[in-house]
Amino acid sequence: MPLRSLLAVIALASLLSGCAHVGDWATEAHYPEEHHDGWDAIATPAADGSGIAHHAVSEPTIVAVSLRGPQAVADSDGPYLLDTSDRLRVFVYGQPNLSRLYGVDHSGAISMPLIGRVSARGLTTYQLEAAIKSRLGAKYVKDPEVTVDVAQNRPFFILGEVRTAGQYPYVSGMTVRSAVAIAGGYSERANQRKIQITRRINGLVEKLDVPDDYVVQPGDTLLVYERFL
Repeated sequence: MPLRSLLAVIALASLLSGCAHVGDWATEAHYPEEHHDGWDAIATPAADGSGIAHHAVSEPTIVAVSLRGPQAVADSDGPYLLDTSDRLRVFVYGQPNLSRLYGVDHSGAISMPLIGRVSARGLTTYQLEAAIKSRLGAKYVKDPEVTVDVAQNRPFFILGEVRTAGQYPYVSGMTVRSAVAIAGGYSERANQRKIQITRRINGLVEKLDVPDDYVVQPGDTLLVYERFL
């Protein structure tokens, strides 16, 4: 074989060998190796040009978070509903004889001049305003303007193992703990971990065993249990 032809064959063989090496590098760089131990290896060219460097990348760690909320209920579970022993301030514009304090009686009604008894139990102040306005406007006052506010909430009651059981004025947002404090604190035999609340809900009486950070509502009756050793 002539010398020139021999040199051409050698050059072509060297060129083909270099292309194969580049193809191998491209394949390793774009297709990371798979492992079965929970880690992935990503192939990249080494910084010194000596070959392929493999970098292990871990999966993200998920940390469980325990969500804890207060045991007390919200200060107001919906709108305030009127009931026996609430004292209401009714104002009728231009009618001083009608504008005064009214108490909700045991039947759940108030008694007003001209229109007589108006049922209030289970109503909001806005609903009672509408009822009074409708009764007055139908016969006695043209386009009456009426507002109703709660002048004094109905009281709560506390019984059982407290120093001074009885009836007390309700304070907005009060908890069982503050109610017990109003009653002079726990007696020596009191079970301080669990208190029973009797509550009227939508005309039904329910009894709940609650912790001391539970929010009290007007009209509730609290019973502090005796501790058994």
